[in-house]
Amino acid sequence: MNALEALDHVRLNFSPASLHILNLTLAFVMFGVALNIKVSHFKDIFFKPKSALVGIFSQFIALPFLTFILVVLLKDYITPTIGLGMILVAACPGGNISNFISSLAKGNAALSVSLTAFATLMAVIMTPVNFAFWGKLYTGILEKSSASQLVRPINIDFWQMFQTVFIILGIPLILGLIINHYWPSLTKKIIKPIKNLSILAFLAIVVFAFAKNFHHFMLYVKFVFLLVLVHNALALITGYTLGRIFKLGVRDRKTLAIETGIQNSGLALVLIFNPKIFPPELELGGMAIIAAWWGIWHIVSGLTMAFIWSNTSFKISLKSISGIIKNGNS
Repeated sequence: MNALEALDHVRLNFSPASLHILNLTLAFVMFGVALNIKVSHFKDIFFKPKSALVGIFSQFIALPFLTFILVVLLKDYITPTIGLGMILVAACPGGNISNFISSLAKGNAALSVSLTAFATLMAVIMTPVNFAFWGKLYTGILEKSSASQLVRPINIDFWQMFQTVFIILGIPLILGLIINHYWPSLTKKIIKPIKNLSILAFLAIVVFAFAKNFHHFMLYVKFVFLLVLVHNALALITGYTLGRIFKLGVRDRKTLAIETGIQNSGLALVLIFNPKIFPPELELGGMAIIAAWWGIWHIVSGLTMAFIWSNTSFKISLKSISGIIKNGNS
C-alpha cells in the first residue's frame, strides 16, 4: 500500500504541448476510424440488434459495474486514485485498434465496426455518466471505511468531461461520417493513407510518452502490472461470457471480448491531464499510471488473443495437451 501511495506523487512528463498533440492525434485517429464507418453500420444495429445490444451492454453497463465491484473488493489493498483510474478506463469506449484486432482474431469485422461507431457516439454521454456515477459511489464507500484518510476531495465536472470527450470523439466521428456519406469517391482515395498515418501517429505518441516516462514505468509498473492484467482479463472474459450467455456465435463472442477488452485508455489520459477536470494539486499519479499501462497492455493481450483465436495449429496443440491431461487423469 505504501508503494501504491507513492504513485500519487509521481508527475508523468506530459507538457501542455504534448497533451495538445495527444488530443489532436486521438481526434485524427477517430477521424480515420470514422471514414471506415457508413450509415448502414448503424442500420445493422437496429435490424440485427442482438449482438450489438449485448456488446453495448458489455461495454457501458457490465464492465463499469464489475470494475466497481473489483475496486471495492480491493479497497484495503489499493489507493483510491488507483481505483478511480480503473473506473475511468472502464468508462471509456473501445480502443481504436479493436477493429484491427477483431479482424486478426477472425471475429465479426462488421459487428466490430458497428460497435465502434455506436460506442464512440454513446461515449460522449456514457463516459462522463459512468465515471461520475461509479466514481462518486466508490469514494462514498471509501469515506465510510478504513481508507477514508486516503480519500482526496474530487469534484467530477460532468460537463467539462462531456466537452472534452465530444471534441476528441464526437466531432471527428461526425466529420468522418459526413465525408464518407457525401463524398465516397474522395473517401476511397484518402482512407488508406489516413488510416495508416493515424496508426503510425498513435504508435509514435505511445512510444514517445513511454520513452519520456521510462524511469517511472520501470520503477512503478511492477505495482500495477497485476492489477491491469486482472482488470483487462475481466474485461475480455466479460465480453466473451455475455456472448455465450446470450447464445451468440463464436465470431460474435470474439468480437465482444475484444471490443470490451480494448479500451480507449488514451482518452482516459487526456481526461486525467485536463486541469479543468482534475486539478494538478490532487496528485493523481496512480490514475495516470493505470491508464498509461492499460494503453500498452491491452495491445499485448489483444494481439495474443487474436493469435490464439486465429491460429488453427495452436488451437489443435492446446486440444492435444488437454486430451493428454484428461487421459492421464483417467
